[in-house]
Amino acid sequence: PFELELVCVEPLQSGYRPIVPTTTPTMSVISQLLSRLFGKKQERRVLILGIDSPGRTTALYRLKLGEVVTTIRTIGFNVESIEYDRVDFTFWDVGGRDKMRPLWRHHYQNTHAIIFVVNSQEQAFNEMLEEYLFELNRMMSEDNLCDAVLLVWANKQDLPGALLPA
Repeated sequence: PFELELVCVEPLQSGYRPIVPTTTPTMSVISQLLSRLFGKKQERRVLILGIDSPGRTTALYRLKLGEVVTTIRTIGFNVESIEYDRVDFTFWDVGGRDKMRPLWRHHYQNTHAIIFVVNSQEQAFNEMLEEYLFELNRMMSEDNLCDAVLLVWANKQDLPGALLPA
């Protein structure tokens, strides 16, 4: 079972080590060198999930555009791609209403990470805590998600009454 704690997460910066070829450069050697130096372009699938209007879509477009935009309730899903540090991330923002949650599992295959967005306003958080934990436990018990990374995003930190990260 999961315990939920609000924490701050900062992105990690990765560096590259120089590689010096030991043979006469050919296209193959150069290609291998560049692949080792910069890594092959990777693709990562990320699900953005959350229950009843925690700000999933706002979080998605804040990641993509770097600013907060006005959104409407998600009926179905939104898909956006963001390239960062030679990785193509495809973000799937899937609606979190009661009737949509059973459909989440259809998106689990080939998912590398889940961003589970919660409303961090104290009253809303406390009212939804049991439901958050239920959905997290149900999700993370799925075989298709056994290798997926989970980030719980405490959203709405800018609003009055928000719980502060530990």
